[in-house]
Amino acid sequence: MFTPPEATHLLPTALCANLFDAAAEAKDVDSAMRQIDAFLRLMVGPVTFSINLNVTTAEDPADEVQLQRFYSSNGGDFPVAGRKRKTLTPWTETLFVKGQVFVAEGDHVLAEVFDDYSRMAPLGLNACINVPILRGNTCIATCNVFGVRGQWQAHEILAVRLLALLASRWLAPVPRLHYSLNPAQAGG
Repeated sequence: MFTPPEATHLLPTALCANLFDAAAEAKDVDSAMRQIDAFLRLMVGPVTFSINLNVTTAEDPADEVQLQRFYSSNGGDFPVAGRKRKTLTPWTETLFVKGQVFVAEGDHVLAEVFDDYSRMAPLGLNACINVPILRGNTCIATCNVFGVRGQWQAHEILAVRLLALLASRWLAPVPRLHYSLNPAQAGG
């Protein structure tokens, strides 16, 4: 059952309306992503924002997801078109098998979840929100926000989820996308 949030946690209506209008008027994907990034920083402060496309094909190992960076607010440390492979972990199970948001806080948690955490640590990144971007039951991409903080607030998580939804209009599944993780392997 839906429970309305307390008034103190509501996103500013005018600000949200302006963002959605601006994104609808964006001429290209890069300008749309920059607008989303600017709004994200306004709502949650300084963060590293990226979108990774699921580029897994039938030729890839059955227990892996292949990701390619589509957008990055920090191209120097996390360049666009950078690729990585993910095996079945709590992170991949949450996003790719269950289609749910993944939230983590603390250096030790991120170090356990991300095999490339050594690239994040020098930037002070110690908390993340990862939102699956779905087409049907397939996760075609992930919206990723990494920050320097002790804990995410509920309204920040909601803002990231809404921004992922907004970004999804600019994403298309990779033509040969083949979802490869087996929910039975994940216990789901």
